[in-house]
Amino acid sequence: MGLSVGIVGLPNVGKSTTFNALTKAQNAESANYPFCTIEPNKAIVPVPDKRLNELAKIVNPNKIQYSTIEFVDIAGLVKGASKGEGLGNKFLSNIRETEVILHIVRCFDDENITHVEGSVDPVRDIEIIQTELILADIEQLNKKTERLAREVKANVKGSKETLELVNSLISHLNDGKSASSFEGRDSESFITLNKELRLLSAKEVIYGANVDEDGLSEDNEYVKILRDYAAKSNHEVIKLCAKIEEELVGLDDEEAHELLNSLGADESGLEKIIRTSFAKLNLISYFTAGVVEVRAWTITNGWKAPKAASVIHNDFERGFIRAEVIAYDDYIACGGENGSKEAGKMRLEGKDYIVKDGDVMHFRFNV
Repeated sequence: MGLSVGIVGLPNVGKSTTFNALTKAQNAESANYPFCTIEPNKAIVPVPDKRLNELAKIVNPNKIQYSTIEFVDIAGLVKGASKGEGLGNKFLSNIRETEVILHIVRCFDDENITHVEGSVDPVRDIEIIQTELILADIEQLNKKTERLAREVKANVKGSKETLELVNSLISHLNDGKSASSFEGRDSESFITLNKELRLLSAKEVIYGANVDEDGLSEDNEYVKILRDYAAKSNHEVIKLCAKIEEELVGLDDEEAHELLNSLGADESGLEKIIRTSFAKLNLISYFTAGVVEVRAWTITNGWKAPKAASVIHNDFERGFIRAEVIAYDDYIACGGENGSKEAGKMRLEGKDYIVKDGDVMHFRFNV
């Protein structure tokens, strides 16, 4: 889909450890010093979906194929990143290429792990990075105003209105507010501007509260402070222990479940992060179920059937005739495709059908 989630945070907060656990591979160096991650690491991560396992129990396929999502481990930012401090310009450009930000925030004390600011303070840490994103946006918008001013003099259509929007947005950012809270963010003009500039502070943000083992069963004071802060801007907070998540990598599902239960957690924090990130990217899955494979196909929410079929093959969209659709719940309740047909639960849908999350589909098309 070409959509990705950038993992950001101050140096030494657990980003690379989180990335290692996410990818189930130790391909992002973790070390107790700033800037150990210089080039962004990218990985394609399967999206946990128990529905595929239920489909597989009925179909008994040779393999199961999950939807996937790309995570990018971006090196730690510091104060002055927007001015190039700590290789900041390069890292900020890496963030610009992503659609959603997963901001890892340290929420535990450990004298053996250096904190770049000398102490643990979730709100301060968030605001350091948020400020750098805002400053980078202001710099970019100031350059845009120079171009727009020339276009206004040349009477280029729409340039005056765009310049007014940009100036209003700069004023908003100068107040320390992110572009995501800008009053005109839903306007067509802002959407067009953001597509061009990919504003850093306009991106969706998920906060990952990295706690120690004791913090998994019950929120510590740092997590409580973070939740209160995030609630004011309607951002989600997902708690995880990056160290434990890394330990879970080598365990089977039953062992992992037992370990989490022993620590007072009912689910892996990373699974929650993956699913939440998938939703923040406005992605859903539909399924195909056959003996060869049970598979989830990733599409953007709101796509119609022909466009959804194109992720299997472009020919499916070009020659689309109709789609055979069974809702997931009906498919399970009726014991599969044949039972769904007999119960009248299979529908024939045309070109205007908007695919729903969990639809089990089969496409008819002309070559």
